Amino acid sequence: MANPTSLEDELPRRLGAYELLAKVAEGGMGIVYRARSPGSQQDVAIKVLREKSRMNPVLLKRFEQEFRTASMVDHPNLVRALDFGAIDGIPYLVMEFVEGMTLSRLVDTRGPFPESEAVRIVSQVAQGLHRAHKNGIVHRDVKPDNIIVTPDGTAKLTDMGLVKDLATDLNLTRTGRGLGTMQYMAPEQFRNARFVDTRTDIYGLAATLYAILLGEAPFHGLCPLDAWMKKVHDDFPSPRERDPGIGERVDWAVRRAMRGDPALRPSTCREFVEDLLGRSTRSSERPVVASGEPEIWYLRYTDDAGKERLVKGTRRGVRRSLKEGLLGDAANVAGSRLKSGPFKALSHVPEFRDLCLDGSRPQPRSEPEDADDKPPVETPGRPPVPVATLAAGAALVIAVLLAAAAILLIR
Repeated sequence: MANPTSLEDELPRRLGAYELLAKVAEGGMGIVYRARSPGSQQDVAIKVLREKSRMNPVLLKRFEQEFRTASMVDHPNLVRALDFGAIDGIPYLVMEFVEGMTLSRLVDTRGPFPESEAVRIVSQVAQGLHRAHKNGIVHRDVKPDNIIVTPDGTAKLTDMGLVKDLATDLNLTRTGRGLGTMQYMAPEQFRNARFVDTRTDIYGLAATLYAILLGEAPFHGLCPLDAWMKKVHDDFPSPRERDPGIGERVDWAVRRAMRGDPALRPSTCREFVEDLLGRSTRSSERPVVASGEPEIWYLRYTDDAGKERLVKGTRRGVRRSLKEGLLGDAANVAGSRLKSGPFKALSHVPEFRDLCLDGSRPQPRSEPEDADDKPPVETPGRPPVPVATLAAGAALVIAVLLAAAAILLIR
């Protein structure tokens, strides 16, 4: 059996039935060991609480909650929880052992990530988060330190200790405590983490992408109050302002997901990934196109004279026409890959959403025109159905008291 104090002083040989092989990480709350599972003889990770943390009933409950939550969701981009128990008064959590490095260490080692690699990693984490959200779970501490990348490039989100169960409203947060990491926290989390939802995780995911693209966390070097003020006012340099080599699409997607008002962010991780990629991730919405053939879109809109129009054009041609205002207000245009529909407002179409929401339009493109850039042409057919104007976005909510914003978080 393990002595409670020896766990912190030196590497014990065993913890119950588990053979401890090496200490792999440690923090203020606990220590993580690499261990050997007695049954499968496979390596696992065992997290144990430090003696001081074991005296705190809230931290003990959070530790148990981490197991219950992580064991509820099985996804290749989430670290799995395998076992939970206590030996000689030492609570322990057994998790899948992931060979790799955290995103934060990778950035420290190799610097900013290329855009394509950064988007690929964040998209993987988004898939795991999407599964958790569908199970009613909000992580609340998405950041590079909690993402492990394996040698084959698989990204896994870990540390479910701050999760909130939306179905039962189970959380361990005191009023006025945000429980998170300042640079990656959504501004509403500063006030009270009891009332966060999936859009809080989306903010953290976008802030993580910002950090690995630029090699530095957003709001780096600011005190909590200054960071909160800038967050609620969307006052931070965009990724593209910091590095002009970052693409317009990714720049817009990050800025949208880091809006201070949650109502202006993507509502799901799927929507955020679609913003990054500029296309739907649903195969049912992507008709098969022969190799070399342009991607054709059909649009319905009302022109300046009030006449309803049905036009078609390539994706690039439609984007060019929207940028140049040839189709009027983009909020009044609906699109479909099929002439017969169904037609959706372009704010709900990933390929054109960046040209419709919040007036956040990319800078004019610099690439030369080609055959696919032609403006859409009118298409004969049955009279189109009018498209309703999209409602304006909700105003930015700035309801946090300055005193509450100054409360620092415990992690």
